Amino acid sequence: MIRLQLVLFSILLLGWSPATAEEVWSLDGFKAPESVLFDAKRNVFYVSNIVGEPAGKDGVGYLSKVSPDGKLQAAEWVTGFNAPKGLVMKGDTLFVTDIDRLMAVDVESGQITGTWPAGAQFLNDPAVDEAGRVFASDMLANRIYVLDNDALSVWLESEDLLHPNGLRVEHGRLLVAGWGRDIQPDFSSKTPGHLIAIDLNTKVISDIGSGEPVGNLDGLESDGAGNWLVTDWVAGALFRIHSDGKVEQLMDLNQGSADLEFLEEKKLAIIPMMMDGKLVATRLGGAT
Repeated sequence: MIRLQLVLFSILLLGWSPATAEEVWSLDGFKAPESVLFDAKRNVFYVSNIVGEPAGKDGVGYLSKVSPDGKLQAAEWVTGFNAPKGLVMKGDTLFVTDIDRLMAVDVESGQITGTWPAGAQFLNDPAVDEAGRVFASDMLANRIYVLDNDALSVWLESEDLLHPNGLRVEHGRLLVAGWGRDIQPDFSSKTPGHLIAIDLNTKVISDIGSGEPVGNLDGLESDGAGNWLVTDWVAGALFRIHSDGKVEQLMDLNQGSADLEFLEEKKLAIIPMMMDGKLVATRLGGAT
């Protein structure tokens, strides 16, 4: 009773409201969807489909196109991938990680226009900095690669990268969603990961917050209010991580919640549910 009174007091007098999550649409029919990205210029979502094994060089992976209201526009829009995962835009070029290579797609033609092989084990998520460099996390090898002047090379390698998954560039830093330490055969980890930041100039790695374990973190997006939205792939969850490292769980999901997109103006989180073969779009509200 006392707790309820405190909540009501906060709502009425402090303007605080509990976080809410309301499903707006969902779309089935994908094959192990790993990442979703919104192209505002063309008003369309791109979705990567692993299809086969996440590390299988089988040539069956592809990209799909989805309308803003959750309608499938093209199931197999671009083919020729092995197991495509993370997506990032640079101009009219879509960069895609594909196990041990970074690939480029011209979004106007839908053609693959570039392939950069690397000595990588499991490339996962890309990000672009202000200089136009494309970074890509190699989750299993504890590395981050960079595409600079048309050459792909190792930018940083360290166990302190916590088996890096999601990447994001903000304010001179490369933010990293860590999967955790000591990955197990079932892809869990002995110690769950947390958010870290890497100075783009010095490459110094620091924790965001206390560095306490959060989860097996996958997707990483800004919430537009100075905090970040991250997914936990193994446990199945969506978290808001505040700038001081405070963690707030927003949604309880199935295993396989992967590399999300967030549309700030609509407060809409679009989450690929890799194990369920679908996208789920949810409007977030309440506390920030």
